[in-house]
Amino acid sequence: MKALNIVVLAKQVPDTQNVGSDAMTPEGTINRSALPVVFNPDDLKALEQALRIKDQHPGTTVGLLTMGPPRAGEIIREGLYRGADTGWLLTDRLFAGADTLATSYALATAIKKIGKVDLVIGGRQAIDGDTAQVGPQVAQKLGLNQVTYAEEILKIEDGKATIRRTIDGGVEVVEAPLPLLITVNGSAAECRPQNAKRVMKYKYAACPLEIDPNAKDEARKGKIREMHPELLLTQWSVADVDGDPNQCGLSGSPTKVKEVQNIAFQAKESKTLTAADADIDCFVKELLNDKIIG
Repeated sequence: MKALNIVVLAKQVPDTQNVGSDAMTPEGTINRSALPVVFNPDDLKALEQALRIKDQHPGTTVGLLTMGPPRAGEIIREGLYRGADTGWLLTDRLFAGADTLATSYALATAIKKIGKVDLVIGGRQAIDGDTAQVGPQVAQKLGLNQVTYAEEILKIEDGKATIRRTIDGGVEVVEAPLPLLITVNGSAAECRPQNAKRVMKYKYAACPLEIDPNAKDEARKGKIREMHPELLLTQWSVADVDGDPNQCGLSGSPTKVKEVQNIAFQAKESKTLTAADADIDCFVKELLNDKIIG
């Protein structure tokens, strides 16, 4: 069985359950530094599909590609803890404020730099945008075949991937030739947990901009990275991927977020019912009369 080169598109996203009043910048972009962050849930499920292929095809490599500020290197470490082999962080002020068009452009240029990629796998959408546009746009920019809404990559054989995907009213099984981009649905299998041995191995992995030379134990960590070069994660700027600054970040983004709000629903009144048929019948009629249900 052929070994494959897989790139997983991953994003560190704001925890949308904890959005405060400082969630937006004056320029209309998300103030990521003021928000707690998590590994985008759909991308974690994409990582699991990549790791399952790695289990089935000896020699396969899985790398995480992400774009964000230096702290986004944390999700590369999370991927390494779970079984990924490497990662690339796109970080540059010129990338800041990117919409889906600018994001897909940056990711596509990075994948071109990586080269010889058999599979690109990402989550269907990110919880901070819910557009589901980045994956398909990356495929279009790279000229790749694509399969969306995937629930499971069943097998890869003879240069083709067999995939079960969700459609309106059910599921279907499709086959597509490599190289291929796949977006994974939220209904796919959860990602495997972090492996304790891999946590110990990669806990000092870091991108250059994450390293604080004034940190108390940085000298010790630096020596460890010298002994294990794989712990110094790859970090790329716009120039490193031969990107056009006019197509990156705010400059390359025709759409802007106007406002982010945290809306909490609160009950104004409550009613206690007995199990009697008359009580339930009366309550249903009340809901119908108030046009709450119909």
